[in-house]
Amino acid sequence: MLPPRHVRRVTGPLLVGALVAAVVLLPALVVVAVVASVFLPGRLRALRLLALALVYLALEVAGLAVAAVLWVLSGFGRRLATPASRAAHYTVLRLLLDTLMRVAQRLFALRLVTDGASWSPLDDGTPGSTNAMVVLSRHAGPGDSFLLVHTLMNRDHLRQPRIVLKDVLQLDPLIDVYLNRLPNHFVPAGPSAGNGSEAAIADLARDLGEEDALLIFPEGANFTPRRRTRAIQRLRDRGLLTAVRRAEAMRHLLPPRPGGVVAALRAAPHADVVLVAHTGLEHLSTVRDLWRSLPMDKTLHLRWWFIPAAEVPRDETQLTDWLYRWWETIDAWITTTAAAQRAQDVRGTGVPDVSDPTSAPSSEQP
Repeated sequence: MLPPRHVRRVTGPLLVGALVAAVVLLPALVVVAVVASVFLPGRLRALRLLALALVYLALEVAGLAVAAVLWVLSGFGRRLATPASRAAHYTVLRLLLDTLMRVAQRLFALRLVTDGASWSPLDDGTPGSTNAMVVLSRHAGPGDSFLLVHTLMNRDHLRQPRIVLKDVLQLDPLIDVYLNRLPNHFVPAGPSAGNGSEAAIADLARDLGEEDALLIFPEGANFTPRRRTRAIQRLRDRGLLTAVRRAEAMRHLLPPRPGGVVAALRAAPHADVVLVAHTGLEHLSTVRDLWRSLPMDKTLHLRWWFIPAAEVPRDETQLTDWLYRWWETIDAWITTTAAAQRAQDVRGTGVPDVSDPTSAPSSEQP
């Protein structure tokens, strides 16, 4: 169970103490990390992870300090909901996230490739929609999620994201403070959360403006084989045999849960829809995964599909089928992209490529 807010706020001073201790002990920490890296596979594995942890800790402390200043400037919290205050909070988040992503890309030699279109109706890679947007993305770990939010907020798009995310993420002090001051929805754990969350998502979507983007992860959790089995069993228990067959055919995704998507699109019929696929960091769900995967030297792929509001179905049955068809398209794109990347990695090592050839997916709507 999530601790109450006044208990979670204790973590702020603890982070400051941890940062001071890290700075004081930095020479010793660097020596330990360098020595440990000698005995670990890869290039300076422990030192890279230490650098990322220190940067993340520093950004947390800096972000919380700025949040305290913004709270005072807002009349000690009385004007936090004003457009000016929200814009200031989004600006700080964008700068912090931009710094984190730049450091991560430099430390881990990450390369980002946007395949096909951006969210443009012209399919030419331009920034695209100037309308309100509902963004539907696969759920593939915190790394890909950070990357997606960063893309929405960067200088090319400057969107103000409204995010539907798990309530356990409020254990992160920076997420807890900033996202609770902004229009977002934390989904509580447990099966009883469904109806309340759908109403909250509808509230978030109803007043979406042209600078906003509502971000929903319809799967509700990161993909694992065990979660896939449980999700398919839930569909089978409800007698949804067609959905069971379609879910079993998807190799990389959990079956989408249409409730929140239906609520959002019915509440915001004026919003365009952007479907997002990404692959490259889905295996990073825990600190242990991050440790085992360093150094990364990865190419991260993103793919966007733009659907104008007029082309989005509104009937619940049609919308559920539409969502499943898009999830099947995303699953096929992941299969093709991952296979192509493996073939490229094999060619880069000089090992003969014996993988089966695959064709590129169509960019047309399913």
